[in-house]
Amino acid sequence: MANYHGPVCRFCRREGAKLYLKGEKCYTKCTLDRRAFAPGQHGLARRRKVSDYGLQLRAKQKARRLYGLMEGQFRNYFEAAEREPGVTGLNLLRHLELRLDNVVYRMGLGASRKQARQLVSHRHFEVNGKVVNVPSYQVRPGDVVSVRESSKSGSAVFDVALDASGSRTMPSWLSFNEGEKNAKVLALPEREEMEMGVEEHLIVEFYSR
Repeated sequence: MANYHGPVCRFCRREGAKLYLKGEKCYTKCTLDRRAFAPGQHGLARRRKVSDYGLQLRAKQKARRLYGLMEGQFRNYFEAAEREPGVTGLNLLRHLELRLDNVVYRMGLGASRKQARQLVSHRHFEVNGKVVNVPSYQVRPGDVVSVRESSKSGSAVFDVALDASGSRTMPSWLSFNEGEKNAKVLALPEREEMEMGVEEHLIVEFYSR
């Protein structure tokens, strides 16, 4: 996650769902499978009925942890989505999906969003032929995201990530060329091809209080 360097399995336990923050390990050695309760000394205690505010908060926390953002970054995306025409929740998710690190993850070249963010920061990717090392860079329809030529040879990290991403489905808004290790953004993402576990209407309600 952005500037967070602590354990992340606790986030899955807190949200009660797999967020796939550690790539392949989440499929083979998931802590949630062994400890399906919230972290902390009161994790096993019987939970009380959750208020509307509690549900909204959990939806917001789950989404920002899923995409690896800090609170300030996430709120900035919401405010930008709110200013745009259309459905605020859909606009928000599109901002998150069109981040460069998420596109690299969707291409299967990062085993997790965290790894994809690191690869972008280390200057392994180009957008329309120009090196971009900003994970939050917003791609647009028509953009081509590709691995730098100098990064293709001698690095097995992309092949390993592609093997690990076999269970993920390539969204139709991306046209991926595995041989060239590049993808073209064909259109704006539609809701059915974004994260299904995100309840964007609750996030809108949380920030609209």
